[in-house]
Amino acid sequence: MPDSTATTLPGCDAQASWKPHGSYSLRQSLGILQRGAGDPTAQVTDDTAWLCFHAPGGPVTLLARHPAGRDTEVFLKAWGPGAEHAVERGLHLLGAYDDWRAFDAPETSALLHPVVARSRKFNPGLRFPSTGRVFDALLPAILEQKVTLIEAHFAWRYLCRAVGEIPPGPAPADMRLPPSPAAVRSLQPWQWHQARVDSKRSATAVRAAAAAASLERWAVLELGAVRENVMGEGTLAAALGSIPGVGPWSIAEVLQRTHGAPDHVSVGDYHLAAFVGQVLTGRRVDDAGMLELLAPFSGHRQRVVRLIGLSGQRKQSFGPRLAPMDHRRS
Repeated sequence: MPDSTATTLPGCDAQASWKPHGSYSLRQSLGILQRGAGDPTAQVTDDTAWLCFHAPGGPVTLLARHPAGRDTEVFLKAWGPGAEHAVERGLHLLGAYDDWRAFDAPETSALLHPVVARSRKFNPGLRFPSTGRVFDALLPAILEQKVTLIEAHFAWRYLCRAVGEIPPGPAPADMRLPPSPAAVRSLQPWQWHQARVDSKRSATAVRAAAAAASLERWAVLELGAVRENVMGEGTLAAALGSIPGVGPWSIAEVLQRTHGAPDHVSVGDYHLAAFVGQVLTGRRVDDAGMLELLAPFSGHRQRVVRLIGLSGQRKQSFGPRLAPMDHRRS
């Protein structure tokens, strides 16, 4: 298990350090937490990540630094009432407990498509983070339902700046805490319209905010062997799926971030199945076809998907694109 230390130092409320075994990429590992280049809650570069969020102890600003080099440590500093908790969970956030050994075993590696095998070779520093923050992952996933990322990221920025509080500590200018469940429930219809969020997504967001307290009880529990479309009682996936408007795609998007889920695939994505099929077979497939192609990697299907995304391959463009929608006059 990784080792860490946490102390209080001048200039911050808590800090920690972790020395990865082998390669580690801060941008690839934590980049999934940033919702577009202008995300007010997360700014991630090759060697620095600023994250602002609500922890059980209160709001926190967390800074992660990873100086260039294979064997260098990752340093964490945190400010605010939630600093201690953020540091205690820091190794989970960084992906320090994400275990690739079974995926890298010869019996699995032998099954990989050459594109995926090369991507793994050239991206050895990828880890899956586990934030343990359910609502912070669920709200932007709801905003991303059935719209372009441009529209979803606009909505996320608008809501963060409209009702997100100023974070503690020396966070970069214009950063904000994510909207709290109470803040989301207080939003007026005109604010949703200004954010370009239609009534269906806004209603789902309000329902999610109402259920946030119960959802967060699952935050630090082990995910367990939950498979797509097999969401029995007593799981976070089942709790998420009980919210009208939250389906398998949103559930996968949440669990990939909250628990570093290595097997949950975002079924229902507008582009993903066609892209996976293009890379693995040279032809487009639907969701069922994608899951069939990924079946040999059960337990690691999302690892394959992420490596395809990092492979440098680009999805072929055919037919009309999904056009942005403007709901401000609806």
